Amino acid sequence: MKRALLLLVLLSTYSLIPAKASGPVRAGELRPMKIIMTINHQSYEIALADNATAKAFVQQLPLTMTMAELNGNEKFADLPAALNNDPHKPGTIQQGDVMLYGNKTLVLFYETFQTSYSYTPIGKVLSTDSLKKSVGEGGINVRFTRP
Repeated sequence: MKRALLLLVLLSTYSLIPAKASGPVRAGELRPMKIIMTINHQSYEIALADNATAKAFVQQLPLTMTMAELNGNEKFADLPAALNNDPHKPGTIQQGDVMLYGNKTLVLFYETFQTSYSYTPIGKVLSTDSLKKSVGEGGINVRFTRP
């Protein structure tokens, strides 16, 4: 009887010890995979979308592209290889969105605006404070790398 009581006390005490911080991740704590985009020596972190298209895009890295200007709100370039896509109409494009148009055209948006076009999300630039200034007017050279 004493052994059973001692065992019960020990187990109760052990259950009060906090679990390791490396335990299971809760949904609200998920950290998205990130890549780095560099424009004119200015680096930007991009949080990748949780989809097959973003994962396939990462497989093409490192990647340097010359992106052309379009409509005063975006830069675009064709990828070396097509990606599977799952396009939808976002309605509103946000500054910093990185999307796939069709199955091969990468688009970086540097303005927020309404659209009726369909895109597959790839990621989002985390800090857009200087993005518009960095992309400037006309074509730009952009490098995408893993951290």
